[in-house]
Amino acid sequence: MALDAERTGATVVAKSYERVDGANARQFQDDLEAVIEDSDKVVILDLQDLRYISSAGLRVMLLTAKGLSRQGAKFAVCSLSQPVQEVFQISGFDKIIQVHPSLDDARAALQ
Repeated sequence: MALDAERTGATVVAKSYERVDGANARQFQDDLEAVIEDSDKVVILDLQDLRYISSAGLRVMLLTAKGLSRQGAKFAVCSLSQPVQEVFQISGFDKIIQVHPSLDDARAALQ
């Protein structure tokens, strides 16, 4: 189950799985790392299809955000479903990781 990704210059947009939990979090992390290049300056994770995320999935996003920050790149997520948005708000991840209502909003904010 690979992530779909599209690259435009130094920006990559990856589309997430339907579910990220303890059973597939490692694969999700590997797939995300595989689409991110050292030269990327903006990485957007489109979560439109994500319906469930566990703490293991949140950990992957945090590690990704920290890694990208170290290389001077920006990271954001967009298009959260209501259940995923609630998890981000309850866990405080919406204060750590930029969250945008749509892909267009994320691109505009990060360019």
